[in-house]
Amino acid sequence: MDGIRHVLDTFFDLPLILSTLPSLLREGLLNTLLLTVLASVIGLVVGILLASGLMSRHRILRYPCRWYVDVLRGLPHILSIYLIGQGLPLAGLTVFGNWTYGYAALAIGLMEGAYMAEIFRSGFQSVERGIVEAARSLGLSRARTMRLIVIPIGFRRVLPALTGQFILVIKSTALVYLLGLATGQREMFAIAQDTSSNNASLSPLVAAGLFYLVITVPLTYAVNAWDRRMREGRPVAALPPVEAVA
Repeated sequence: MDGIRHVLDTFFDLPLILSTLPSLLREGLLNTLLLTVLASVIGLVVGILLASGLMSRHRILRYPCRWYVDVLRGLPHILSIYLIGQGLPLAGLTVFGNWTYGYAALAIGLMEGAYMAEIFRSGFQSVERGIVEAARSLGLSRARTMRLIVIPIGFRRVLPALTGQFILVIKSTALVYLLGLATGQREMFAIAQDTSSNNASLSPLVAAGLFYLVITVPLTYAVNAWDRRMREGRPVAALPPVEAVA
């Protein structure tokens, strides 16, 4: 019985969880969503630019983009956040001043941009060659064909995979506590970790985990349903029977 009680006190201390909920909702959830939006915007811009570079015919553009993608995808996330989020201010590149959110969003966005680049590249290259050749035959340049034809079609095809990557962005925000967020700037994991350390209990972390699950699990099912719908296509409505003409 003592062992079971100890486990419950460690992971499921209900009074401690209830006392942590206001901070998680009022401060942590808001900051987590803010970081997710900022990092996603940066990731989208970086991903599209890198994908265009990866498909370039010029090595001077293609090789640097490939190196960037390989390095950022190969490094552990925790190391990338340290190098970008703490490295830039230490190197004197205080592009965001003392705004820690800026460095946190930049670190996550640059990492996710490497993954999104491969998603976009696969989508752009999936556009049928006949469509591209038809656009070129109408007098469109390669750049205009890319901007008006390839990117819109490819973007639509990778939307489910891209939405799934946004879920990973949400989970990546849990690592920005490494940058030492000030009070009022902490996301859900940072709040839960501070409360757990002060109370020698992991219950606040369990509560934070439940919040992450509430956000990510429905999105995961929605992405899977969306992907299945796009692969199967919309059902075609049956045409009414045509009456024979006498």
